[in-house]
Amino acid sequence: MGIDADVIDVESAESIRRSGNGVDLHVVAAGDAGDPLVVLLHGFPDCFYGWRHQIEPLVDDGYRVLVPDQRGYNLSDKPDGLDAYRLGRLSADVAALIESEGADSAHVVGHDWGAMVAWDIALRRPEYVDRLGILNVPHPSAFRETLRSSPRQVLRSWYVFTFQLPRLPEWWLARDEFARLVRALQETARIGTFDDADLDRYRESWAEPGALTGMLNWYRAIARRPDEPPRARVAAPTLIAWGEKDPALVPELVEKSARYCDDVRVERFPTRSHWVHMEAPEAINELLLGHLGE
Repeated sequence: MGIDADVIDVESAESIRRSGNGVDLHVVAAGDAGDPLVVLLHGFPDCFYGWRHQIEPLVDDGYRVLVPDQRGYNLSDKPDGLDAYRLGRLSADVAALIESEGADSAHVVGHDWGAMVAWDIALRRPEYVDRLGILNVPHPSAFRETLRSSPRQVLRSWYVFTFQLPRLPEWWLARDEFARLVRALQETARIGTFDDADLDRYRESWAEPGALTGMLNWYRAIARRPDEPPRARVAAPTLIAWGEKDPALVPELVEKSARYCDDVRVERFPTRSHWVHMEAPEAINELLLGHLGE
């Protein structure tokens, strides 16, 4: 089971394995080695496939692109225990991946949980990040502040509390061929964002042994193994692109996040959802290419 680079319609895309920081990651790589490096980080319940619309434009513009299945997902290792999913471990995976290319740093772009890891490496290991791209996840300090002050955000985060239960969420999400995960994708995105072929590919990734527990352990670790970075301000030039129809996050998180960045550009998409890079790929690609090329 699981999916690999064969599902990506990019001539140079290939599946590779990279070991570092104690895990073996499946990575889709594309573009010429030696070109400026871009790392794309997916979120939940995604995998490398979520960046399918961005890989080719970045390669065509002269970048080397690495898109890992992050630990716990699809074809990557799924270590046991919550400590393996602490934020510092997750961002250390990205640092090790950058080093595996023989590079000192990279442009790092993340969506959802991938954006949380991108924020973390920019704060915890800023020397690894040239330029930062963030899609629909707030700066961690902004999110903590909002959880303390906004009942609306607490209500929107209900599923995080549900995922803390042992075993039951895995059973619930796997039932009826992952019907609830499919519904979660469909109900949080514009109609037509995910076609039947996309959903079948996601089902294959979720069916990998241990994948559901690995994916859920990200949520369990953030609640039970908090791992705050040593600083709050982001020095790397930052692009925040935000679909305002995101049902899980209140819109004021955008401005709050931007306040923690020394050099930031914010682009809002009023009619797009949490899955803004899939719903408006041409616009997002244009923004990313402009931001990374500055």
